[in-house]
Amino acid sequence: MRVVLERGPKGRKHAAFAVDWPGWSRGAKTAEGAVETLAAYRDRYRPIAVRAGLERAFDDGGPVEVVEDRIGPGSTDFWGISFAPSSLEPDPMDASELERKIELLQSCWAYFDEVAAGVSAEMRKGPRGGGRDRDTIISHTVRVESENFARKVGLRIPEHGALGDGLARYRAAYVAAMRAYQRGELKPMKSWSLAFLVRHSAFHTMDHAWEMEDKDLSGATVRR
Repeated sequence: MRVVLERGPKGRKHAAFAVDWPGWSRGAKTAEGAVETLAAYRDRYRPIAVRAGLERAFDDGGPVEVVEDRIGPGSTDFWGISFAPSSLEPDPMDASELERKIELLQSCWAYFDEVAAGVSAEMRKGPRGGGRDRDTIISHTVRVESENFARKVGLRIPEHGALGDGLARYRAAYVAAMRAYQRGELKPMKSWSLAFLVRHSAFHTMDHAWEMEDKDLSGATVRR
């Protein structure tokens, strides 16, 4: 499993992500901790590969291996999240690889929706997320992606426009915009790449899906 380690410029926090598996990314205060936490989430990420029909490739991937060790922007230090594309995420990306990663992103979305439908409305209190309830987490996740990330590929979604009945339409438009960008029909991004956009969207989705699982009070959530 090819892993990129992204260090905050002041060494306060670190992020590790599997470059070939969008959404599988974890952070920690130390570089070793980030890689170890990523590896520990392997089984929790596996359902995403299964949904995309890529379970054999995932299971045969071997141990995690850091193939790039890089310094990220200041946001990495603050959040412990990767905030920049690696050298392994060129722009434009290979068309077939885009389709593979879109499948994985869509699997992340489906997983998030399934978790959101099954957890308690009230979430367990704790430092992560500031005590948000389920509906606040759902709204935050969808709105940040649709009203922020999607702008990178020219998609303008009205405030709250992707919530509720608008979610499926928004996601279809987001994927269509990614494909248009890949074909060279849209203005190039300045600091992001398409591969990073897909990865960041998938990460944000999975991070909050796992948050809801970890804070579920219903007793129905089973970590997979």
